[in-house]
Amino acid sequence: MTDKPVLYIIIPCYNEQEVLPITSRMFLEKVEELVMKGEIDAKSRILFVDDGSKDRTWEVIGSLASEEERFMGIRQSRNRGHQNAVLAGLMEAKDLCDITISIDCDGQDDINAMNQMIEGYRNGCEIVYGVRSRRDTDTVFKRFTAECFYKLLNRMGAEVIFNHADYRLLSAKVLKELAKYREVNIFLRGMVPLVGFKSTSVFYERFERIAGKSHYPLRKMLLLAFDGITSLSVKPIHMITGIGGIMAIFSFVGVIWSVAVQLMGKTVAGWASMTCIMCFIGGVQLVCLGVLGEYIGKIYLEVKARPRYIISERTFDRADQESKE
Repeated sequence: MTDKPVLYIIIPCYNEQEVLPITSRMFLEKVEELVMKGEIDAKSRILFVDDGSKDRTWEVIGSLASEEERFMGIRQSRNRGHQNAVLAGLMEAKDLCDITISIDCDGQDDINAMNQMIEGYRNGCEIVYGVRSRRDTDTVFKRFTAECFYKLLNRMGAEVIFNHADYRLLSAKVLKELAKYREVNIFLRGMVPLVGFKSTSVFYERFERIAGKSHYPLRKMLLLAFDGITSLSVKPIHMITGIGGIMAIFSFVGVIWSVAVQLMGKTVAGWASMTCIMCFIGGVQLVCLGVLGEYIGKIYLEVKARPRYIISERTFDRADQESKE
């Protein structure tokens, strides 16, 4: 383990022109504080990842990088989503540093938790998860849906850390192993635990967003949960098998009952009951086909093996940066 590790803070950004000028200074002050305390190397950097923003985010990043050498930026060719943006930053930094800390740029995550994360790394942990200690700043609805989100993922077989998002420390060793995971449909909250290595958690409080609007409404959270489940678990398919087995048993009992009633001469008109049964079975079949179709769609995307991200611009020359390191 390096005495003074080189730290790269990975910050995904999408339409963050309002908050970035404020929080960038907070991140810079934190890096300078850690350098002054001898916790990290002076070569440590702050790497912004513009996820194809439609506002002036990239211009702000370029301006920051020209004013301060600790600021660096890369830009994706188009919007690929938060998970791909984080991954792009991690893969860009894996050969340039000893550790990375990924964090959102909205100022909600307590940056002072970085001190504890680095301490955890010094104590031999290759992964340090940032976990929210409480959700007092959330609305009742937000708190309820978030808790359901994590419980649903775990019930469905996706191994995730409760109340952990994407605020975490990863060592270069972990990053090199993570790079071997080549799937296109990525869900980092579930992939990182799969890598293994010694890990620990750091608990912190989350604040209100400093400026701008949240980019994760309920719809996106539900889509993220579904992506996480179908990317990391086949439990829904097992559930479909179970449902099919139960339906088969009921159908078999129904056949016996129908034959028995027919033999006893007690048949009656049952249009309503028959219609209900047909609609129910048809609905179950459509849901099951939808889940299977989702898995087939993901297989289709994986087989094509398209790039998970494409970096169109950098504020630095990568070759020069690698030679400096």
